[in-house]
Amino acid sequence: MRRLSALAAMCRAAGGKSSNYRIVQASLYSSSGISDARSRWFSCNKLEDQSSSTAARAVAGTMLFSVAATALSDEVHAKEPINPKFRPNDVVLYQYEACPFCDKVKAFLDYCDIPYKIVEVNPISKNEIKWSDYKKVPILMVDGEQLVDSSDIIDKLSQKVRPKITAKSTFDVEEENKWRKWVDNHLVHVLSPNIYRNASEALESFDYITSKGNFTFYERTVAKYAGATAMYFVSKKLKKKYNITDERAALYEAAETWVDALNGRDFLGGSKPNLADLAVFGVLRPIRYLKSGQDMVENTRIGDWYSRMERAVGEPPIILA
Repeated sequence: MRRLSALAAMCRAAGGKSSNYRIVQASLYSSSGISDARSRWFSCNKLEDQSSSTAARAVAGTMLFSVAATALSDEVHAKEPINPKFRPNDVVLYQYEACPFCDKVKAFLDYCDIPYKIVEVNPISKNEIKWSDYKKVPILMVDGEQLVDSSDIIDKLSQKVRPKITAKSTFDVEEENKWRKWVDNHLVHVLSPNIYRNASEALESFDYITSKGNFTFYERTVAKYAGATAMYFVSKKLKKKYNITDERAALYEAAETWVDALNGRDFLGGSKPNLADLAVFGVLRPIRYLKSGQDMVENTRIGDWYSRMERAVGEPPIILA
């Protein structure tokens, strides 16, 4: 199955589709402290790289080589099988395409090979989640049970698949929890200032946002220009709030901090990813092929770990409910 998946991904990469699927990112989210609803929706959405056709070819070439190598060699980092007693029949993720917290949940589901459907929430009307008292994303429905908050969702699901992807010793649990908190309290906060660091990059980002999701023509127009402008200024406020003086330096420092935490291991979890690995990978996966993500890989040591995670986690399904 892994080789078939790899070959399928290779075919998708050659067509440029899967690479475009990856070229997304979000900046803010409900827990950022920004209470204004308009700021919230502009915060968790999708972005596109500067030149989609050029980027798609470049990403496709990179993925083609990586996936082909994986498919033609023995899998060193095979996925962990989930608990056979945990076989949900209906899993639905309500999301904004590139919300970093949504991507954390998706990385967990992908790694565990838990099939799920996606409902893209209109960030303006939010009609898709009006049935829920929880007016944020992600919302995960598992056989009719509503789970909310990315870390809480992962905690509850991981209990059902233990001990497959969770640490076993007390030290490992403490280390895993430490870095999961680091993701939520630090790593995600350096993303927005990098994605929206200047007006042109913000506008290019919202070009992609307006091409996806449930938007009317009017909403697309407003989102592209008002959204890019709003997020440019919001990112400046975030820099001040989190004492970020140099966006790229902060991103590079975070990447190097994570590599140092690995301490020579393939993953923080050792030979297999743990929940902290999945959290870091989840929030970085949408930006990997944006300018900020490309710069990060070119200027830090995180690239090797990221490539191992790509092979271990695999491609997410593109299934709309």
